[in-house]
Amino acid sequence: MGQIIVMTSGKGGVGKTTSSAAFAAGFALRGRKTVVIDFDVGLRNLDLVMGCERRVVFDFINVINGEAKLAQALVKDKRIENLYILPTSQTRDKDALTKEGVEAVMDELRKDFEFIICDSPAGIERGALMALYFADQAIIVTNPEVSSVRDSDRILGMLAARSRRAELGLAPVTEHLLLTRYDPHRVERGEMMTLDDVLDILAIPLLGVIPESPAVLRASNVGLPVIMDESSNAGMAYADAVARFLGENVEHRFVKPTRRGLFSRLLGRPV
Repeated sequence: MGQIIVMTSGKGGVGKTTSSAAFAAGFALRGRKTVVIDFDVGLRNLDLVMGCERRVVFDFINVINGEAKLAQALVKDKRIENLYILPTSQTRDKDALTKEGVEAVMDELRKDFEFIICDSPAGIERGALMALYFADQAIIVTNPEVSSVRDSDRILGMLAARSRRAELGLAPVTEHLLLTRYDPHRVERGEMMTLDDVLDILAIPLLGVIPESPAVLRASNVGLPVIMDESSNAGMAYADAVARFLGENVEHRFVKPTRRGLFSRLLGRPV
């Protein structure tokens, strides 16, 4: 049976969709059959980041409402074997996500996929709560700023109290921390929270630190999961995080300031 992984946060704009796309691509590149689902009904973005927006005919809500079969709504990635996308609707309301409908889709996906990644909306509205309800594992995405960390702490409370595992008295959702948009130089200047401060507040295992990088925007603009940009710091950091999730012992990089030489500074080479 497949594992359901929710990519979640309390605050918007922290990189959940970027991270969902990166992890889905990373798992599939390692031979794991993976599907990534957009739960942000009305504000569909996952298909853009994955570069398949023109191929969407049916969506998650069509499947829930019985207007299409799951196989009709799944979009197979053209670049990576074993990777599929389930987009959501741009025109429906979030109330279209019913617990019974989502459960039926999840049960069907569990039979065929090893990993089911749920790209959650921010906050604690219906779409977000539905995404985390069925989770076996949760990746908490946060930035090193007080409001983002505080809101992520609230999401941890929701996972502990509002998930199906909590309802049924099962083992709790396994939690992982993914710290995004981290800039060690700004941390050194006191402009961002330190990694240790974030870990002290949230007190969950660190899965990865993703550095601030122009590669993330470049990848989104061309519809390419940033993990496929193997020359960028962000791409390498996501690959490291995927490896750790799969049980590999990988040292954390990009957490300390690096001193670039004069030639690199003059070039202003992006990473």
